[in-house]
Amino acid sequence: MSQIQISATRVADRLGVFASVACFVHCLATPILLSASAVYAHFLPSEEHTHRVLAIAVTLIGVFAIGMGYRKHKQRSILGAAVLGVTLIFIGAYVGNRLPSHWMEVAITVAGSGCMIAAHRLNHTFCGRCNQCI
Repeated sequence: MSQIQISATRVADRLGVFASVACFVHCLATPILLSASAVYAHFLPSEEHTHRVLAIAVTLIGVFAIGMGYRKHKQRSILGAAVLGVTLIFIGAYVGNRLPSHWMEVAITVAGSGCMIAAHRLNHTFCGRCNQCI
């Protein structure tokens, strides 16, 4: 793997962690903000739109970062965590309004974000320990 590819993978993993954390924080903070003051609710972007944009961002960054790491290291556990994370995030973003409760949607999305955070951190850590990537 060339030095540019290694650097790109590390940057992508960091961006992936950031995007997944943003998704995680959004899922936890939005209900708190909305319950704290209904006056500010109209300043927040559409929840459905925000979830879908975050789902797409997390997926694009994840495919790039995890894909490059998987091609090099073949770590199925990292790939599995990423696939599970993206699947859960997309369920929350695109099917969430059909779930029995809003809290179920939040729980599914937070679990997906947690899987993506773990996958990116594992990918980043594994690349940092690899003799070919150093």
